Amino acid sequence: MELQLSEDQEFFRDTTRKFLDAEAPLTKVRALEASDDGFERDWWRRGAELGWTSMLVPEDLGGGSLSGAGLLDLVLVAEEMGRLVAPGPLVPVSVVASAIAAGGNAEQQKAVLPGLLAGATFAAWALDEGRGPWSGAGVTLTAEQRGSDFILNGTKSTVEAGNVADHFLVTVRTGAGLTNLLVPAGAPGLTVVPMKSLDLVRRFSRVDFSDVTVPSSASVGEIGGAGGEVDRLLQTAVVLQCHETNGAVDHVFAMTTEYAGDRYSFGRPLSSYQALKHRFADLKLWLEGSHGIATHAARAVQQRAANAAELSSAAKSYVGENSTDIIQDCIQLHGGIGVTWEHDLHLFLRRATVNRVTYGTPADHRERIATLLSLEEG
Repeated sequence: MELQLSEDQEFFRDTTRKFLDAEAPLTKVRALEASDDGFERDWWRRGAELGWTSMLVPEDLGGGSLSGAGLLDLVLVAEEMGRLVAPGPLVPVSVVASAIAAGGNAEQQKAVLPGLLAGATFAAWALDEGRGPWSGAGVTLTAEQRGSDFILNGTKSTVEAGNVADHFLVTVRTGAGLTNLLVPAGAPGLTVVPMKSLDLVRRFSRVDFSDVTVPSSASVGEIGGAGGEVDRLLQTAVVLQCHETNGAVDHVFAMTTEYAGDRYSFGRPLSSYQALKHRFADLKLWLEGSHGIATHAARAVQQRAANAAELSSAAKSYVGENSTDIIQDCIQLHGGIGVTWEHDLHLFLRRATVNRVTYGTPADHRERIATLLSLEEG
């Protein structure tokens, strides 16, 4: 998160925090474990009224941001949601809304964006196929063009919010190249299969396509020209996810430092032992590094800088690698109580673990950085 926020940004962050504290405490997260959606739809609509869904959509299409830099405003929401491992499809809805706003035709923008911005409808991005990288290079789902239609056959895996989606942004491979197609959830031949998730309120699905037919007008952007847009959407998703993870880790670290000051051993608070002080110093260093790289990446993606892909992958690699390590250390510092179901620490570890592998693992993104650097040198 930016060290210096404008007054509007501070007010927006504080309003979001108060809303989440009141309406989505950790007790609510636990209560939603058995729910089908993983969140309450009325609650999401109220979040949309605060502006959560509008930041990546320009004003002339019904959106708008606080600072004119929508992604830098939206990461404030992501961090606050991470602080309470809050439910809700913030990343998929934001990514799809951004794609439609940037490349959708007038009919798509008119038919889909109002519902997404109001929090009344939902969308999911179907990119990953479970066999290759989270990128355009991993897409094998085919869309055969027959006349004025596309026929889709294949499977998408790990589709966040697929269980509630009214619309799917499906990245496919056509004869012309990568293409993003907007597919309605009720299309004949489209089947959504729920997947198990380690996170109590984060829902994922497998989506199967068997001769699913959509018109060529379903293309979001140029047919065969979605390669650059897929990279941009992935960068956006990664930046939001990194800030959400940082919000979760920040809260865990604060919980742990407070516990170490309150818990006594041999007549002394745990925080007074030098060995533990060194450990806390290391954790704080990693945490601040995570904040720094995530903020730097957010600025680059917002500005569409030439190194945005490298920085977003660097952030995903660093945050993904260190977040789970920090939380695991904090659990150890809590002792036996830290590994119980009743304690809240595991809720944060679950979120960080899921985020670590979604939209690419740290290893995937290190490989991506190496590829980008080799292309630059070549």
